[in-house]
Amino acid sequence: MKLGYSLGYWQSGPPPGALEALLEAERLGFDSAWTAEAYGSDAFTPLAWWGSRTSRIRLGTGIAQLSARTPAATAMAALSLDHLSGGRFTLGLGASGPQVVEGWYGSPYPKPLARTREYVQIVRDILAREAPVTAPGPHYPLPYDGPDAAGGGKPLRSTVHPLRADLPIYLAAEGPKNVALAAEIADGWLPFLFSPRADADYRRALDEGFSKRAASRSPRQAFEVALQVPVVPHDSVEEAADQVRPMLALYIGGMGSRQANFHREVIERLGYDRECGLITEHYLAGRKREAIAAVPTRLVEELALIGPPEKIRDELQRWEETVVTTLIVQGDAATLRVIAGILS
Repeated sequence: MKLGYSLGYWQSGPPPGALEALLEAERLGFDSAWTAEAYGSDAFTPLAWWGSRTSRIRLGTGIAQLSARTPAATAMAALSLDHLSGGRFTLGLGASGPQVVEGWYGSPYPKPLARTREYVQIVRDILAREAPVTAPGPHYPLPYDGPDAAGGGKPLRSTVHPLRADLPIYLAAEGPKNVALAAEIADGWLPFLFSPRADADYRRALDEGFSKRAASRSPRQAFEVALQVPVVPHDSVEEAADQVRPMLALYIGGMGSRQANFHREVIERLGYDRECGLITEHYLAGRKREAIAAVPTRLVEELALIGPPEKIRDELQRWEETVVTTLIVQGDAATLRVIAGILS
C-alpha cells in the first residue's frame, strides 16, 4: 500500500511547518501529497506554492469542490498545474454538501450525481482539446444560451495544449451511488470515513460502476483508492482517540443539518445511529465539548489507526485487505517519520 501526505485545508491560517512536512514526505518516499478546501483556503494555491519546492511526489487536490469553479475554470487550473509540475498533478473533485454549496457559494445543490457526471465530461473535453467545447447542460451549458444571455457566446478550445490529455481525475464519494459513479467515470476514488468492516459494500458499489465503465477509460487495475485515514501513534489508545474525536464530531454533527448530512449517513450505515443522534444534538445546540466526548473510542478505532506502534502494525493488515491502495496521513515532519517507520 502506498503512502500519501495530506496538507488538508487551513484552520485560522496557514499550517505551521507545512512545507517542511511536505519535503520530508517526499524524502521518505511518499507517493503523493494532497490539499483540500472547505470555506477558507482553496485547494490549488497551496498545492502550487508548496509543491513548487518538490520534484518527485505527485500533487493532488483532495478535494476541489465543484461549486467553487466552473468546469472550464477547473480544467484551466488543472492543465496549468500539470504543466508547472511536469505531469505530477491529479485532479480530485467532490460535490461537497448543501451547507457549503448553498451557504458559502450561493449555488443550488440539485442532483449531485448528474452534476458531477456533466462537470467531469466538460473537464475531459477541455483537456482532450479535440474540438471547441460544447455541452448541452442542463447544469453547465456551453455556450450559455439562457434567457439572459448576451448572445455572443461561441464554442471555444483551450489556447494551451495540455501536457496530458488523460490527466487523472479522482472523485470523492461516500454513498454507494457516488462510489459507483467514481468507478464508472473517474481514474480513482477518494473515500472518507472508511471502515474496513464496510469493504464488501464498497466492493459491490465499485463493481457496479466498473461494469458500466467505457473501454476508453484507464483499466480497472490502474484505479486508485486513496483514503485519508488518521494515524495517531501513542502509548495510550484513549489519548490517541482524543486527537481524532473533534474531527469526527465536526463531520457527524456539524457538517450539515439534522435532515441532511452525508457524512453522518456513512457512520449510521456502520450501526452508530444512536451515537450519531447524540453527537448531532450536542453539536447543533452548541455543546461541542459534549459532542466530542460522545464519539466512542470503538468508532475511532474503526476509522483510524491509533495507539502503540505494535497495535497499529497489527491492525494495518485489515486495511491492506480492503480496496484501499493508498493511505493518506497527516502530521508534522517528525510525526511523518514515525508513521513511515510503522507503516512501511
